Amino acid sequence: MKPGETNTERLWTRSRRAAYAEITEIAMGLFLSKGFEDTTIDDIARASGISRRSFFRYFGTKEDIVLGDLTQEGEDARRALEERPGSEPPWTALRHVLLDIAAGSRDLDRMLKVTKMMHETPSLRSRCIEKHLGWQAQMTPELRRRLAREHADGPWLDVRAQSLVACAIACLDVAGEAWARADGAVPLCELLEAAFDAVGDTREP
Repeated sequence: MKPGETNTERLWTRSRRAAYAEITEIAMGLFLSKGFEDTTIDDIARASGISRRSFFRYFGTKEDIVLGDLTQEGEDARRALEERPGSEPPWTALRHVLLDIAAGSRDLDRMLKVTKMMHETPSLRSRCIEKHLGWQAQMTPELRRRLAREHADGPWLDVRAQSLVACAIACLDVAGEAWARADGAVPLCELLEAAFDAVGDTREP
């Protein structure tokens, strides 16, 4: 229990999380069977036994159901980056962090279906890019700190840090799209390794 949190507040939080998870599971089942664009918010609300108004208490948009975990993954990536050994070059540290994220899913079949749906649906693709920009904002300060050890502070330091993070995220995006096109025939981590290798050490300052 968090400091100052009452039993009632704790129960409410647990109930909300359970409802969120249940609605997400029902919605994902509908998306994967009917298609994302052919599934309406009313469909999800009806199948979940809630009102349309209640739906918006949990999700801002339909896209957030599919991509909601990306926000937490961005925070996890920032934390993991901060925990990488200080001796690692910035690009190497980013590589390890994103490879760990790619290898973290236990349900690869579902992840593949979601990845395909995301790359085939413009609104999901746009929302994913938006969330990845959030990742960039979260990880750039740590990259900047690492770069500052070897480079004097100046107008180019932020550009270097942002470029490295953006490039690493682009590698993840390209690998995910290739993985979806190959229908999972090639492991995602192998594709991500190939993407990082393609960029190579030229990204090291």
